Amino acid sequence: MTQSAEAVGLSGAALNRIEAHLEREYLAKGRFPGTLTLVARHGQIAYLKPQGLMDVERQKPMRRDTLFRIYSMTKPITAVAMMQLYEQGRFLLDDPVHKYIPSWKNLRVYKSGLYPNFLTVPVTRQMTIRDLFTHMSGLTYGFMNRTNVDAAYRELGLDGSKGLTLDSFIERLAELPLEFSPGSAWNYSVSTDVLGYLVQLISGKPLPDYFREHIFTPLGMSDTGFTVPAEKIERFAACYQYQPGNRFVLQDDPQDSHFTREQTYFSGGGGLVSSIDDYFHFAQALANGGAWEGQRILGRKTLEFMRLNHLPGNQDLPGLSVGAFSETPYEGSGFGLGVSVKIDVAKSQTNGSPGEFGWGGLASTNFFVDPVEDMVVIFMTQLIPSSSYPVRQELRAMVQGALVD
Repeated sequence: MTQSAEAVGLSGAALNRIEAHLEREYLAKGRFPGTLTLVARHGQIAYLKPQGLMDVERQKPMRRDTLFRIYSMTKPITAVAMMQLYEQGRFLLDDPVHKYIPSWKNLRVYKSGLYPNFLTVPVTRQMTIRDLFTHMSGLTYGFMNRTNVDAAYRELGLDGSKGLTLDSFIERLAELPLEFSPGSAWNYSVSTDVLGYLVQLISGKPLPDYFREHIFTPLGMSDTGFTVPAEKIERFAACYQYQPGNRFVLQDDPQDSHFTREQTYFSGGGGLVSSIDDYFHFAQALANGGAWEGQRILGRKTLEFMRLNHLPGNQDLPGLSVGAFSETPYEGSGFGLGVSVKIDVAKSQTNGSPGEFGWGGLASTNFFVDPVEDMVVIFMTQLIPSSSYPVRQELRAMVQGALVD
């Protein structure tokens, strides 16, 4: 349901600056193929604007029902799934991971060497499930291109290569060292993919089935899944890769994308395709304390727990991060259970509220929930990598500037 901006305490004129800004700075200059932006307050959509093209090669305009690769915006969905099981008493956050994955009992930490000849040392403490939620597990991503460990991830295809399954993924990780001892640092990683495996293991259901039964169906997310069915390919956006000089080239054609084929690897860290309305249902459920239109997926206290800063000593990311990549600016941001959390507005140098939480995706998609202002913002486009332009921070400035009461 769409409401006038003024009816929910926003300035329509100020929100319209978003359209003008995106056209002037991104679409007219060939930086983005197209965008779709949603702003909601008090559960009502106050601004929803498609701009540009969803498929440049076919000259298809962006539409409200366009389907997007949301990549790491899958992570909060997986975190919610896992916390549903937490509410059932199926695990505790301080449980060692090897309680559920016995082959991980003797994980070690990298010291030197190249795969497969690593020199390692023992961990100072065992990895816990909370370490997976907070990216303090010692795991990494192959695309980091930072260490000899992430090089091994690339060599073994641990970022989702053809033929990989969640079972084989877990088996291969058991053979590799950690970047650091769990709990001692922060590094963006495949940790949420491991959580997806644990959802399967603990629930006894394949991850797509669990998501559908416990999140997608209750929230009316009929366009969200790991595969785009044939009848919906016409709505599937093309994905592009940034090129120096404010240009982009086709990275994934929707007509022959691997997302249109049956998957073997269900990535809880980055495998979903969704629409802006579907993701709004999910984000609004988070804003509402775990429910949307009478359908509760999570308890209010559980959600409050998730959006606390779970980094030790209430630190922000610069104090703990060893990597150079995240889907949120480091300064002033902590990390909860599956989402970033703004803990210092001034330090973040971007307008907002303490407690704002959310995440983004590789193809520049982004969402955040501002619980102080009861506001949800979702931005969709398809440009890799997400670090290409500072549009997320610009969008925050414009949206927060539209608040009038």
